Amino acid sequence: MIETERLTLREWREEDWPSFWAGTNTPNVMRWLGGLLDEDGMAATRTRVENCAAANGFCFWAVERKSDGEILGFCGLKRADAPGSTVTGAMEIGWRLREDAWGQGYAKEAATASLDAAFQRFGADEVIALTVPGNTPSWGLMTRLGMRRREELDYTDTRFGEELNPTIVYSIDRQTWENRA
Repeated sequence: MIETERLTLREWREEDWPSFWAGTNTPNVMRWLGGLLDEDGMAATRTRVENCAAANGFCFWAVERKSDGEILGFCGLKRADAPGSTVTGAMEIGWRLREDAWGQGYAKEAATASLDAAFQRFGADEVIALTVPGNTPSWGLMTRLGMRRREELDYTDTRFGEELNPTIVYSIDRQTWENRA
């Protein structure tokens, strides 16, 4: 469990999933993530998160708002594993928050705590983040976190069409993270 001023990042509970899907499986949230998921897609995503946590000891954590216990989405770390990826096996940070949590600093707060964990708890030397060119809020946050664009690592994810390609890569190393202002 990781606590910030307003959030708790924690392991998933059975009761988290319905509210997570209600808040995040929406057209706007899923626009840059391949579109809305059907029941099979939601089950497969849950299985991937649970298997990732079991295999690595960490994965994308549930993000709970302390003030009311609401699940705002997820944020956390995993090992990059997308088909055709140039960064397979790298420590990856990711986030997905429901729309009514956007623009309030929650994503940055959760991502900052996750990067602290990556470098301090899990001993990462570098952390990458993935998005697509059109998802300006996502890569904007990557930039605000101090991550730098790594064009030489961009790749085509064959699971998606032209609108969701290429996958663009950002990264930050331990020294840059520790020396940030």
